[in-house]
Amino acid sequence: MSKNLKALIFDVDGTIADTEQYGHLPASNDAMKELGLDIVWTWNVFKGWINTIPGNANRLIHSLKERNVPQKEIDKLCEAFIPLKKKIYIEKYLPNLKLRKGIVSLMKEALSRGVKLAVVSTSHETQIRALLESQLSEFYPHFNPIFGKETGRKTENDGFLHKKCLSKLAVSANEAIVIEDAQNGLDAAQCAEIPTAVFYNDYTYGSCFNYARLVAPSAERFNLESLTNICLD
Repeated sequence: MSKNLKALIFDVDGTIADTEQYGHLPASNDAMKELGLDIVWTWNVFKGWINTIPGNANRLIHSLKERNVPQKEIDKLCEAFIPLKKKIYIEKYLPNLKLRKGIVSLMKEALSRGVKLAVVSTSHETQIRALLESQLSEFYPHFNPIFGKETGRKTENDGFLHKKCLSKLAVSANEAIVIEDAQNGLDAAQCAEIPTAVFYNDYTYGSCFNYARLVAPSAERFNLESLTNICLD
């Protein structure tokens, strides 16, 4: 490749795999049922929250407040919900999630060319690691760093996690490409001035994706060279 790509930085939910509709949503509904809550989130409601209410605990808080549940009870339920939902997601749904088209090919080519792999996500790092280990075991040891919720806030935080990722990778912004699916992730990457390719899905389709170097429905038509030529100056 004529341009100097040194790292690919992946988002996870909706980018590497179809986690939202087929993982986080049913795991959340299962967890709420186990806690005795008469709440069932539909996909139409849930997908509207993905870019407006970050995190399933916050979505639960929102639902409980709509039902005028006292704050003390909300705190107690959320404390129980977070580990229960993670356990259900990892054990019941994660092993069957579908990977998005073209993602594995990009990872394989990156490793063959000595391009580093990293993750910057809003998800919990335990969930990210479980997905990589379960579905992408040959690549999992090569992802470093893996930054999620425990390391810091990805969105609305001046690109904090992306900047930290660049520092850990020891690469400059114009030597990396972020792989995203959503506007808020693109915005975060732009705060760190990292060129970004957006592979949208059914619930992020229609966003403006301002300043993305590439916008497409999937990664399957792109190899590392074409991605680099499009995204890097």
